[in-house]
Order: sequence, then C-alpha cells, then structure tokens
Amino acid sequence: METNRRAIRTLVSKLSSVSEQTRIEALCELRLMSKQDPQTRPIITESGAIPYLAETLYSSSHPSQENATATLLNLSITEKESIMSTRGVLDALSHIISHHSSTSAAAAVQSASATIHSLLSSVDDYRTVVGSKREIVYALVDILRCHRSSPPRTVKDALKALFAIALHPLNRATMIQFGVVPALFSLIVNDGRVGIVEDATAVIAQVAGCEESVEAFRKVSGVGVLADLLDLNTGSSMRTRENAVSALLNLVRCGGDAVAGDVRDAVAFGALDGIADVRDKGSVKGQSKAMELMRVMLGGGDRNVVLNSGSSFGSSVMNDDSGTSF
Repeated sequence: METNRRAIRTLVSKLSSVSEQTRIEALCELRLMSKQDPQTRPIITESGAIPYLAETLYSSSHPSQENATATLLNLSITEKESIMSTRGVLDALSHIISHHSSTSAAAAVQSASATIHSLLSSVDDYRTVVGSKREIVYALVDILRCHRSSPPRTVKDALKALFAIALHPLNRATMIQFGVVPALFSLIVNDGRVGIVEDATAVIAQVAGCEESVEAFRKVSGVGVLADLLDLNTGSSMRTRENAVSALLNLVRCGGDAVAGDVRDAVAFGALDGIADVRDKGSVKGQSKAMELMRVMLGGGDRNVVLNSGSSFGSSVMNDDSGTSF
C-alpha cells in the first residue's frame, strides 16, 4: 500500500507539469488505478488530485478532458464528500456539459453527466446543491434537446442525472423552467429506443410531481402521449408503463379534479388495459400506483393526498448503474 501511495503522489505531482504529454500520461494512470483498484481512490483524493482534475476540465485537449472526467467519475463512487467539498468541481463539470456541442469531448460530456448522477445517487443534501447550479440543470436539459446529435450513452447519462436532480422536489420547477418537459416528450416521440424511453419516462414521472408540471404537460399534450404508452398495442415495456402510471398519478395529485378529468378522457380508449396490466403484473410499487390511478379514473380515491417524494428512485423506475467505472 505504501508503494501505491508513493506512486500516486508522484502521478498527482505530474498533473502540474508544464508538459501536456506528461499530464496526460499521469491522468491515464490515475484513471486506470481508480477504475481497477477501489483502494486507490481515497489515496488519490488525499494526495490532492481533485483540484487538478477539476482544473483539467477547462483544457482544450480532448484526451485530458476524457481522462480527467473519467477519473472523477471513478472517484465519485466512493469519494463523494471529497468531490462535493472541493471548490470549483461542480463548475468544472458544468463547463464540460455546457459545451457538449462545441469544445467538449463527447466521452468527457458522458463521464461528467454520469459523475453528476453518481454524486447524487445516495445523498439528498447534494441534490439541493446541484439543483442550485442552474448552469448544470440547463446544460443537461440541452443535451436532451440536441438528442439527435448526442451519443445515446450521453443522453442516457443526462437522463439519469436529471432523474437524480428531480428527486429533490424543489428542483422540479427549475427543470420545467429550463424546458425539460418538451425536451423529454420530444425524446419519447422522436427517439423510440426502449432504454431511452424508459429513462425519459422515469424523469417525467418525477417532474410531474409539482404544480408547474400541469401547464407544461398541457402545452405538449403530455397526458395523451403517456396514455399512448399505456396502450398495450404500442408494445411499451413494463418499466415504461409503470413510469407512465406514476406520472399520471403524480400529475393528478398536483392538478386536482381538472387534470383528473383530462386523464380520464385520455385513457378511455386503450390505456385502461395498460393500467390494469401494470396492476396485475407490475412491480409491487407499480401495482400499488396502478390501483390508485384506477380508483381515480373510476371517480374514487383521494386526489389531494400528499405526494410521495422519497429519495429512493421515488415512484418511478430507472436502472441505476452509478457504480460503473470508466
């Protein structure tokens, strides 16, 4: 271990070298170490690497960006507190994500988005901090808007990051302000890949849990799109249908009788069978929410219940691979 410690300190010292090649070689080594040996992560952190990694994200060198963001992602699995407490790291990640269509390397944008998701995967207080970084939220939404030119993996990591941000209820209005609702529904309608649609509907289900969502959904005919996803003839996956149920239920909870009427009309043709299928064959949470939505559609149930906004993936379903190393 002492040999590792000396080697890591030497590598970290090279991150301040005047030679770009020396810096890149050191970054590559740190990336591999942090991926292959979890025990090196606290040593890399203690050796003062994080400020150098953050500074590297402003480099114009794509190899430097890629290796620095990948190293931060690997460190974020176990060193969340150190990263979040280091001044300038979130701004540096924001810089990479914000320039996703210009100066940032595609792999760096993906790793930066995945790092945001990883940092927010278990600590609710961090969701408040990241949600207050409006540049990060806007940039992640912009990746969705530009989904045709963004690599699929980057889109998925942006969706996972937005999901984590939306788990904190007060962040949802900001996301809606930045246009996340039309971006998400455009992704569902125009992309169609199963994994993308599943993750997009998971974010939609969370965002639906605030008052501002009602008008935003109305502008994009969101209730109708969700009803279509519930129609068994569309072939949507069970995850997608569970998320659609959760979104409609959250929307009704926030919008009251008027929204309940819109949902009732939208699901009248085809979607009711999809809700029933979730009730009968879905996960335990999915079945519970489908039963509640069915009661609302039949005119029963309390539409003014308090919205459950717990910090475990809430009422929507999203696969979590925040422990993946790069």
